[in-house]
Amino acid sequence: MSSVHRVRWGRHRLLVVGGVLVAIFVLTAVFAPLVAPYSPYSLNVSVMLRPPSWSHILGTDELGRDELSRVIFAARISMEVGLVAVAVGVTGGTTVGIVSAHFGGIADLGMMRFMDLLFSFPAILLALILMASLGTGILPAMIAIGIVFIPGFARLTRVATMQVLRQQYVDAARTIGMSDGRILLREILPNVIAPVLVEAAVAFSYAVILESALSFLGLGAQPPVPSWGNMINTGRSFLDRAPWLGIVPGVTLFFCVLGFNLLGDGLRDALDPHLRE
Repeated sequence: MSSVHRVRWGRHRLLVVGGVLVAIFVLTAVFAPLVAPYSPYSLNVSVMLRPPSWSHILGTDELGRDELSRVIFAARISMEVGLVAVAVGVTGGTTVGIVSAHFGGIADLGMMRFMDLLFSFPAILLALILMASLGTGILPAMIAIGIVFIPGFARLTRVATMQVLRQQYVDAARTIGMSDGRILLREILPNVIAPVLVEAAVAFSYAVILESALSFLGLGAQPPVPSWGNMINTGRSFLDRAPWLGIVPGVTLFFCVLGFNLLGDGLRDALDPHLRE
């Protein structure tokens, strides 16, 4: 392998490895009904708490449900929650950050102080507070996690926008009479999207963790809907008899979070102009 190819692989190996892991989880979630060998809700008390075997590769749970099928369908829940939560966070945070930096003054002060107030709460605590008002379930979890992400995206976008506003092409756009809306959409937004994409990949992994934590506490996905969080919670009671009930979803959650974090790091390396040089 030439030195050029070694450098390119060394630079983008995180992106490749992270992309492969993320693709595996996304495709598994999309095609869960085709991939899963059994229904995640099928009960069979005659095979409950069976260890891994040829008929049940990852064993069965306390109600005889196939563990592999439930892990696969739980991936669908995590991907859905992560996608919606990150979409809410990116949309809200990017809007707040760009508008705040562009207009400045009282608008900037008021919006960013409110973002600082939200950012002062630990993420899981803020999610719990929001779900106390929104209720339990998947949809409230999506909204709550998305709101948790807004301050981080707002601060990131505000900093990036302030750097863009110092560029000459923004001054030229103002000189020719371009409206504020067109400047925001055509000159600023395309130039701040790169760091937002990197942050979105990392936030997706955090959304998966938060959803699992909320489900572990009984506030997210409600049984019998499979979620890695409530599966880990159930597995706690059977660690001595059936350790796979907690280990399998825990390991799956680990690799999912690892994949999105590696993807975020790889995107940062690929999109950072200084690293490209």
